[in-house]
Amino acid sequence: MLKKSLFLCLFVLTLTIGCNKNETLYKVVGVKDGDTMVLLSPDNQSITVRLAEIDAPEKSQAFGQAAKQFTSNLCFGKMVKLIGNQHDRYGRTVGKVELENGTNVNYEIVKQGYAWQYRAYSKNMELASLEEHAREAHLGLWQDANPTPPWIFRKEGKTRRVEQKTTKPKKHYKKRKSRKHRDTVSF
Repeated sequence: MLKKSLFLCLFVLTLTIGCNKNETLYKVVGVKDGDTMVLLSPDNQSITVRLAEIDAPEKSQAFGQAAKQFTSNLCFGKMVKLIGNQHDRYGRTVGKVELENGTNVNYEIVKQGYAWQYRAYSKNMELASLEEHAREAHLGLWQDANPTPPWIFRKEGKTRRVEQKTTKPKKHYKKRKSRKHRDTVSF
C-alpha cells in the first residue's frame, strides 16, 4: 500500500511539473510590417519573426500601413510566446505568436481582414475560414473591391524593375583621348 501511495504521489508530482513548463516569453519591441515583428528574448537578444501561414500587404501597397498599425496596436510592447523555430531565406524566424491571454496573433490579423492566408505555405482550414469571414464582412483590406495579394504585388514590382532595367538606354561614354607625355622639366 505504501508503494502504491508513493508511486501515485510521484506520478502526480511529475505530471504537475510537466504541465507547468516555464514557457519563454518575448517582448515585442518592433513591428516592421503587418506580418513581421521584432521580439526581445529574456537574454536581450533581438529576433526578427515572420508570422507563419499569413501574408499581409506590403508597406507600399494599399492597406499596408493599416496592417502594420493593426499588428502594432495588437501586440507592440506586450509579452508574447513564440511557437516555431524555422528560418526563412532572409534569416527570419518563422512562427506563430501568441499573446499572454492566448490570442493567436497570426489568426487575429487574418480574422480582422489585414492579411491573407498564405496558401503556398498553409493548408489550415481554420485560417481559411477566418479569411472567408473577413471577406464576407468587408473587414480591413476586404473593403477594397479587388485587393491585390502581396505575393502578386511583389512579383509585379520585380517585373517592373526588370523592365525598367532593360528599357533604359545604355550610356555611352566617350573614350578619352590619350595625352602625349610632356616633359615638364626643361633644361
